[in-house]
Amino acid sequence: MAASENDRVGSVETRGIEPVPDAERHGHASQMFWTWFAANISILGLPLGAALVSFRGLNIWQAAVVAILGSFGSFALVGALSIAGKRGGAPALTLSRAVFGVRGNAGPTLVTWMSRLGWETINTTTAAFALLALLDAAFGIRRNTVLTVVCLLVFIGCTLLISGLGHATIMWINRWASYVFGLLNLVVIGFLATTVDWGKVFHAQVGPVSSMVVGVGMIAAGTGIGWANTGADYARYLPRRIPGGRLVAASAFGAGIPLVVLISLGSLLAAGEPDLASASDPVSAINTMLPSWMSIPYLIAAFGGLLLSNHLSVYSAGLTMITLGIRVRRTLAVGLDVVVTFAGGIYFILIAKDFYGPFITFLTLLAVPINAWVGVFAVDLILRRSYDGAALMDVGRSSRYWFRGGVAWAAMIAWAAAIVVGLLFTEASTSATDVWFSGPLAHSWIGSNGLGWVVTLVLAAAVYALLRRLDGTVREEASAQPPQQQVLPAPAARELS
Repeated sequence: MAASENDRVGSVETRGIEPVPDAERHGHASQMFWTWFAANISILGLPLGAALVSFRGLNIWQAAVVAILGSFGSFALVGALSIAGKRGGAPALTLSRAVFGVRGNAGPTLVTWMSRLGWETINTTTAAFALLALLDAAFGIRRNTVLTVVCLLVFIGCTLLISGLGHATIMWINRWASYVFGLLNLVVIGFLATTVDWGKVFHAQVGPVSSMVVGVGMIAAGTGIGWANTGADYARYLPRRIPGGRLVAASAFGAGIPLVVLISLGSLLAAGEPDLASASDPVSAINTMLPSWMSIPYLIAAFGGLLLSNHLSVYSAGLTMITLGIRVRRTLAVGLDVVVTFAGGIYFILIAKDFYGPFITFLTLLAVPINAWVGVFAVDLILRRSYDGAALMDVGRSSRYWFRGGVAWAAMIAWAAAIVVGLLFTEASTSATDVWFSGPLAHSWIGSNGLGWVVTLVLAAAVYALLRRLDGTVREEASAQPPQQQVLPAPAARELS
């Protein structure tokens, strides 16, 4: 089916969060492959692999297995949740209104928006550092305040251009930029591979199986789980007839291929550079491992990889902002988002003395409610057969998704309970002496090995599956029939097969 004027490459997407009509659906499942390939070709995957060796004591073969399971597995979940976008034609957090209620959905939406802004700020500041280093390496131009601001503006301008144009342009950019920056990454990877201390690699001791289990969780939490609530944003233009299994496979392989290569290389490098796993600025840490002539392609690749990831995050953040109730056009929402990101970049680069530690600590806390949302939303997706497009856009008492007082209490209770339990296993700190928050079970085996997110997700899913059966308003909504054009002919079980 041909694309509409609203979703053509180079044209500004005017659609906001309203569901995409069937007549405007187009494309193939392969779009999800390129979306997640582009988001994960950044050289910043190397420190994840280094951590498997330096912190978990795994050898290269164990690290490779962990990388495969964590990367492919977590993005298979992203692909599964993106089925909701194909099914309902709307962004993930807009579809979440059908799960939490038009008022209850405000909590998960606000948390998601804050998390997106946070990671965008990290991407922006890191990219600015990369661009500053590139100017120094290529032209001998030293860093100063004005140049720092210019570098921030260049990265934000590139992000705004791509994200502002919208879905079709993002899909096109993802595919072709993946070739360019992927090739640059291969050049850098090829050189880094020659620096590996192969003697230490092949003589490394086998780590415990328990460390492999923890490693899978660490990789999943650091890769796919962070994107789980955005997959539907990019699948909403796809035709309903596309099998859900293809979205799962395309997402898993699209992200898994570059991640496994980068994580495995990071594991190899850790044999000779154990400090790589704990570097506060991984771009600079890797740059010091390269000769001056290799720095230029490396820094270009790093900048490009961050840009490809950031424009996806900004696009989703704009949709999330509108879902939150800020009544602006999508393009303006994207503009507001990058303004906030620019202000954050100015503060953290030019004013704050310590950026990465405190900010990533804050984002660690936000990950708990996001994981709880994933658990609830996943169960609803399995049990739900359709979304009512008109009701998704109706935030008043007449909405089918009003439930009781605008809140679906089964979902809200499960979400809240999982957050509380998840925080019990969470410790947020910038160092051993600067602990912001430490749950009473943070130093248990689960907590100390970073598996609190698994407990959060599973508990949210289990509690919601139980309470959903007991909530009369949810049963009533599930039995109601949406408008005929919104009914899916295929059952959920077939789509998930």
